[in-house]
Amino acid sequence: MRRGVVIRTVAALGALASLAPGAQGQRVRGPGGFVGVSFVAADAVGDLGALVDQGFGMQLEGGVPVALNGHVRVRGDLGFLVYGHERQRFCYGLSCRLVTDLTTTNSILYGGFGPELVLGTGAVEPYVHATAGLAGFVTSSSLDDRDGYGPYLETTNYSDVVFAWKAGGGLRMRVGNGFRPVFLDFGVDWHDNGVADFLTAGDIVDHPDGSISVFPNRSEADLVTFRVGVAVGFPSRSGYRDRRGPR
Repeated sequence: MRRGVVIRTVAALGALASLAPGAQGQRVRGPGGFVGVSFVAADAVGDLGALVDQGFGMQLEGGVPVALNGHVRVRGDLGFLVYGHERQRFCYGLSCRLVTDLTTTNSILYGGFGPELVLGTGAVEPYVHATAGLAGFVTSSSLDDRDGYGPYLETTNYSDVVFAWKAGGGLRMRVGNGFRPVFLDFGVDWHDNGVADFLTAGDIVDHPDGSISVFPNRSEADLVTFRVGVAVGFPSRSGYRDRRGPR
């Protein structure tokens, strides 16, 4: 089961962190806050996996230390995934003298808040987290001008919003020191979206008279996502000390 893959991956990341050279070389008096951005690849599982393949998107994340000398944070995530895309030629108006592209995109928008536990500090910062929030399944269509100026006349064809939670973890590997250290962030998450209504490619049918028929799917909509990104850290209230220690 993919949920087991997430758990085993998080455990393996923690084991690697304990073996990483220099993990104790940096002396940090408690982890601080952070903000980051990640590229996300998604693998649909269960019932959703029978209808769609993979998805790709971006995620913004941030955390603020609240307890245990910064090792417990309140974390917030906000992201989107595109799991389907259709493009077809479209005659604009009453004739095909004006031709454009009709693009339909199937997306998932998600966001949530929850705790993050930092398991260690130094050159490598392993962490686990869980969030609860909302996930929106949205299918929208738009016209493209074919001249590179982007879409216009965008409309939402179908949408559904569900309660969602996710759990996972990862490693932040320090690549820049100083008052605001820079990290490479690698992680894997399990998204439990419950049962959702959504569209996939081919679920919108156009009729000769200009009307459409929509055939939504209803199923469990769980995902496993894999993240790689960059995070910028901020010092904790107790301050920051580099390798030289206090003066």
